[in-house]
Formats: sequence, structure tokens, C-alpha cells
Amino acid sequence: MTLRDAYNEEPEAQEPNPDEPEVSRRSRGVALGLCICGGLFGLHRFYVEKPKTAIAMICTGGGFLIWWLYDLVLIAAGEFRDSDELPVRRWGVEATPSLAREITGRAEQRVIALEEQCDGLRQQFNELAERVDFAERMLAQQREPGRPQLPRPSGS
Repeated sequence: MTLRDAYNEEPEAQEPNPDEPEVSRRSRGVALGLCICGGLFGLHRFYVEKPKTAIAMICTGGGFLIWWLYDLVLIAAGEFRDSDELPVRRWGVEATPSLAREITGRAEQRVIALEEQCDGLRQQFNELAERVDFAERMLAQQREPGRPQLPRPSGS
């Protein structure tokens, strides 16, 4: 890798390894934490996008604790599967770059729109200030009567 390649902003696309099994993009650590804290309410199943079974867990109190315990063991062993039937095995949480770019893009668009609005308001304010200044000068001219002239002393 050259020095120029090390500072590229976009990472090179990695080719998928055919020997490596496909796993879920969901985090095993998050699923385990949700199962421990809110497993009776099926929070871990909502996390892996299985809302129907999550609602069933809510209604049965975690399957009378048996279903909850079964899911807890599966998650800890790395055999729990998400809605796409992919095993949830990654412990780390990774940010999806497309989502980050989308959020950043929307934020940049909003900032640009706000800057344009501020520039428009600044321009309108400056025009209004000029008009008020002009009106004040006109009123000041009308209020000043002509200065009275003192009579000149007569001839002696």
C-alpha cells in the first residue's frame, strides 16, 4: 500500500471470501444484552426483525420463561438467527456506511438550506434598515423649518 492509498477517503471494496460463512449484520452482544434485560418482552426478537415472535413472547411472558431461556442459550452460543435466517455471530456493532452517508447528506442539505434562508433574511434586514434610515432623514428634513433670518441693522 502506498502512502497515497493510505489517505484515500473511500475504503477499497473487499471481495467476499467464499470460505467465510455469511453472518447477520446484527450484533450478538446487543442481542444478548436485550435478551437478558428485556427477553421476557421479546426485545431481542424485535432487534433481529422478528416482530411476530416478539409479540408472541410478550403475550406468553417469554414463553413461560422457557422460550426466553432457550433464546438466551442460542444467542450465547452464536446459533440465534435473524429474519433472513443468518446466524447472529458478530460481537461488535458496526455502523453501516450507507446510512452514515445518507444522514450526513441530509444534514448537509439542511445546513445549506438554512444558510440560504439566513442570507435571504440578512438581505431583507439590510433593505429594511436602508428604508428606515431614508424615512428618518425625510422626516428630519420636514421637521426643520427654515432658519429665521435676523433683521439686518439699518443704515447708520
